Amino acid sequence: MVRLQDGPVSSLFKPLSLHGNMTFATLSAPTLSAEMVAAAEQAPRGDCVGWGIPFSVCDPVVLSDKAVHVTFEPIMARQLVFMHTSDVRPMQPGPGGLISPTRGRGQLGETAADYVIEYADGTEDRVHIRRRHQLGAFTRGWGENCFEAVAQHKPRAIHPSHESGIKEWDWGWMQTHVETSDQSAWTNWLWAWENPHPDQPIAGIRLEPVCGVVVVSALTASQASSQPLRWRTRRKATLILPEGQAFQPTLDAEGQYQQIQLDLGQVISMQPRLLYPNDRWTDTYNNQLPIRAGQEVLIEYTSHPDACFHLQGARAIPVAQVEAGQVAGELAPVAPATQRVTLKTVAKDTGRPVPVKLHVHGQAGEYLPPVDRHRIPNTYWFEDYSADFAHQHTHFCTYIPGETTIDLPLGSVYVEVSKGFEIRPVRKVVQVDADTREVIIELEKVLPWRERGWVTADTHVHFLSPGSALLEGAAEGVNVINLLASQWGELMTNVGDFDGATTWGSRETGGGPQGDGEYLVRVGTENRQHVLGHISLLGYQGHIIAPMTTGGPDESALGDPIEILLTEWARQCKKQGGLVVLPHFPNPRAEHAASIVSGDVDALEMTSWDGLYNGIDPYSLSDWYRYLNCGYMVAAVGGTDKMWAATAVGTVRTYARIAPDQPFTYAAWMDAVRRAETFVTYGPLIDFAVDGKPMGNRIAMTSSGGTVDVTWQASSVTVPLSRVELVVNGEIRESLAVPPDHAAGHWSVRVDKSAWLALLLRGHYADKPEIITAHSSPVMVMLDGSPIMAAADAVTILDQIEGALAYLDTVGTRADDAAYKRMRLVLQSAHRSLHNRMHQLGYYHDHTPVTDHPEHH
Repeated sequence: MVRLQDGPVSSLFKPLSLHGNMTFATLSAPTLSAEMVAAAEQAPRGDCVGWGIPFSVCDPVVLSDKAVHVTFEPIMARQLVFMHTSDVRPMQPGPGGLISPTRGRGQLGETAADYVIEYADGTEDRVHIRRRHQLGAFTRGWGENCFEAVAQHKPRAIHPSHESGIKEWDWGWMQTHVETSDQSAWTNWLWAWENPHPDQPIAGIRLEPVCGVVVVSALTASQASSQPLRWRTRRKATLILPEGQAFQPTLDAEGQYQQIQLDLGQVISMQPRLLYPNDRWTDTYNNQLPIRAGQEVLIEYTSHPDACFHLQGARAIPVAQVEAGQVAGELAPVAPATQRVTLKTVAKDTGRPVPVKLHVHGQAGEYLPPVDRHRIPNTYWFEDYSADFAHQHTHFCTYIPGETTIDLPLGSVYVEVSKGFEIRPVRKVVQVDADTREVIIELEKVLPWRERGWVTADTHVHFLSPGSALLEGAAEGVNVINLLASQWGELMTNVGDFDGATTWGSRETGGGPQGDGEYLVRVGTENRQHVLGHISLLGYQGHIIAPMTTGGPDESALGDPIEILLTEWARQCKKQGGLVVLPHFPNPRAEHAASIVSGDVDALEMTSWDGLYNGIDPYSLSDWYRYLNCGYMVAAVGGTDKMWAATAVGTVRTYARIAPDQPFTYAAWMDAVRRAETFVTYGPLIDFAVDGKPMGNRIAMTSSGGTVDVTWQASSVTVPLSRVELVVNGEIRESLAVPPDHAAGHWSVRVDKSAWLALLLRGHYADKPEIITAHSSPVMVMLDGSPIMAAADAVTILDQIEGALAYLDTVGTRADDAAYKRMRLVLQSAHRSLHNRMHQLGYYHDHTPVTDHPEHH
């Protein structure tokens, strides 16, 4: 027996006895179509609940050629709710298969029956039951909905499997978070007749067929104050859990939350309530995380005004009492967001619209997104299709192009606006009243790094569309977004966006969000091998460099051979005019050693992922220092490896200075990285020079050495500064405590042997530990006859290359013998290059020389 169980039952309804003229078991042709007969076993029966309304389904009334009279004890009712459906009514094509005139497949407007409601005083009320108005078919095509009736199941929120642990739908459909259940094998339609004489008792109903077959399964009397099938717009409330009861967003068999449900409505979401520092909002810092309230849960719901919340333990609480604030200690109302407002973000000096990252919340900590953004951003891998950011999966933000429409509650709302590292972030309290139509937030640029020629970049972003990447980059103040196509096993991403030619946002393509060419997106590729490593190929022209992955799982498809090396990918990228970056350096830690030694890498990437407070990883720096200590000048760049909404583009970013005689273009940015005139930062900004030469330069000195003048400046409007340090050959030579917002100075440094010098900044928020917030690329000072070579570091680099060779020789899946020999020769050449340099400089070590593998002979 199929039962319809659609959540808890409202007490405002009473099922009426409806003894029909058939049983579901005896439904048969020719009265019914063969399709309806076959579907009859799926018809709900017994004690059922639909839309929170109880029904008692016994034997149905089947209307085909005779009227059926149903009587019952006189009853008072404001509405009668019918559970009914109809057989399909096929259209009759005319000549050539065309139909004219046509009511559509659902036979719109055709009267299927008359329902005559009989009052106890003998008066009647006749209602024409029209198809696609009061009645629908038991099965229907897409788009053939009813106008005055609803399908038997109330709509509900569905939850992605990472939230619910239940896989109900295909992955894509689960991202919609909604399900209507109106296309079952057998669909009943619920229609509520509004009693024009609610003070008159009803004693019976006469059901008269007009056209086609109608099946009436059940009838229920209602005392709802208004149309029981019409819910109101979304609202929120705070659920206060009993002491000792934890928040558990688990679902029951009907897919509804177990801790709280609604009868005449639906709980849409449950989230831990967030406690923001509202009383000192303007004194707190950008992106500061809220804390979770221990026993308080923010629920979002939609309901009829007469609905009741049902808590665990079968306790029912009227929604009206909650919304009136009459349920102390269990449920508290949250002011509804009903005031539609235009929110604008503008530059203080020009008044022009400015793309920004935006967060707004109400007094209960509820997130208030624009009307075209997610209310609960999806923070899971490859599931982010909106322009949102969820800091630590908790603090929700979105990106807007300078103007948006947003629904706000009356009273205080709390706004956070930011745009990169040169504009002062804003945290502001806005008072909203019934006359508020517009909110304007002004932003002030306080650090002039862009005016000095510096441009910013994120070298590593995935999955976004070029348009979304352009918006997010502009809103985060990132001038260049490198959107990387790639392969993940059998999954290909962004490959259709790659054309080897287009730079989105350039003046040639319209100039981007503000028409000025200040924000660019270029699609490159991240080519990967799960053991040998990853390599980012940026800005190259022509055909895509493929295959993008090799060697099997988890980067490549099962059974894929190793047919090309990172070093070979890098060389091909350079041939096609591109820039080569080693992403999320140093891992995977293998073949890239050979790529660097061979001179095929332009930059190493310091990566944040979703860690706003992690800082630059000392491990990443230490590995980079090995190569600098052996004389390999490789620039530092910053990239996020953004793959979900929990990562903001530009969390860590590259600053590169465009040459004074060059306009800002993507090609000019690549040139700046090749020169290594770069620094990496989580917020603080750097200017750094040695004897007036900026980052990336080589300064020649005589063998006697000398003293160099190191000048520096550091400023921040985001992460407060704490210390500035000078790094010389991988060791901290100078360290100075500095004010939180700005410092400048110089050091005189004696150089007696060839050395590289770089600037390192540390900083932290008051409630966070100190992190490395910024690091420059080095300046190299080269003394005659004193090459840079740290033998201990060189040996570890040789170890890495030997490991890559061992992988090729043993467990790596072979393409063919020629490819294997070619790749082995590339690695041998790099190994021999460093090995011979060491010997020429008098450094001898215990390594066995790398020779041909025995299989070659």
